[in-house]
Amino acid sequence: MGSSTPRDTHILIVGGGIGGLATAIALRGPGRQITVLEKSRMLRETGALISLQPNATKIIDSWGIDSFLAGCKPMADKAFRIFNTEGRMVNEIKLDRSMFGADRVLYHRQDLHNALLKAATSPEGALKGQHVTVRTGCGAAACDPEAGTVTTTDGETLTADIVVGADGIRSAIRQHVIGEQRDSVPTGLSAYRLLLKTADLADLTTLPADIVDIKDPVTTMIVGPDKRIIMGPGRDGELYGVVALVPDVSLHETSASDSWVAEAKLDALLASYGDFPGWARDIFSKADDVSLWQMRDLDPLSTWVKGRTILIGDAAHAMLPTQGQGASQAVEDAEALAAYVADLPAEPTKEDVARALGHVFNARYERASLIQKYSRQQARPGADAGTGAVTLNPGQFLQYNCKYTGAKDWVKQQANKS
Repeated sequence: MGSSTPRDTHILIVGGGIGGLATAIALRGPGRQITVLEKSRMLRETGALISLQPNATKIIDSWGIDSFLAGCKPMADKAFRIFNTEGRMVNEIKLDRSMFGADRVLYHRQDLHNALLKAATSPEGALKGQHVTVRTGCGAAACDPEAGTVTTTDGETLTADIVVGADGIRSAIRQHVIGEQRDSVPTGLSAYRLLLKTADLADLTTLPADIVDIKDPVTTMIVGPDKRIIMGPGRDGELYGVVALVPDVSLHETSASDSWVAEAKLDALLASYGDFPGWARDIFSKADDVSLWQMRDLDPLSTWVKGRTILIGDAAHAMLPTQGQGASQAVEDAEALAAYVADLPAEPTKEDVARALGHVFNARYERASLIQKYSRQQARPGADAGTGAVTLNPGQFLQYNCKYTGAKDWVKQQANKS
């Protein structure tokens, strides 16, 4: 008598942001049912530019979703240039596809999110396996990591073989995995964020041509004694994104700790950058709106895994944007999950799942924690980094970040070094 067909493996992903949707795409496959729970209604993603570094671009390229990403008008960044406030270039890191096997690609966050959502939920046949079910307006209130259950804010309890906590820096799943409440940590810095139309900047005659070309696919950083500006174009040159980092003690207003998109005052931003070149403030003045948020991250957690449940992305290792690796590390997590979940048998037991998730944690923890630490260290380059500081220079760390090719290859490389 022939055996019955194995039941599908059920995977529940809590969080429908970029990390959660990337994980859903990576895990799609025959015999899997994937559901994403997202507390928002997905009516609007934050309007800002976001970069995927070559380590993440390589992974996403392997998923075969180019047709979905094409509509994002992605831009391949060709260089990262650092200037002081006197206009002298102090460093330039050229970015070329041949260096790392992929480009550093700039997207509008909303465009990228929409493309990943469409790829995840596309009908069977467009991508491998069944399409993903996304339930919006459905947040998580509680989780039993051992049993693989999530109770929603509406009181419904869902059960899965694997639960992925991809619900960000304010994760509801995290405390159930690590056994304690662990809140994000203020870093002493806040960030203004502006998104401008390049057409609105075209009439600025004060912009120094040797520093700023608003359509040139280059990321430019202007560094002062305690502040910095990071800026560059996106959406095929239609938009220009600016992030301005300010120590909390130098702010002329209070930054919000509970919202990344809190409205801010342009006059306060201009006052904070009174010691920067006038042309930089001219760029600020073209913004229709300005947002300000207090920059937070997490201290490394003791674990990301318990039973059938794993934390990924900002829920596991939230980091500052100084390396531009936040979203890229979530993509690395997605690839690692796919690599080790692929080894599971049909109808996996709790022990099978826990073992696979443990492999993911072991493959990812040291690397993600180091990038997390370096991102925090680079936020205050003039400060004493203390014992255990990361000693690689920016060029060396770029190599460390971007030459990554996947979790299993990484584990082999580390084993060969020991």
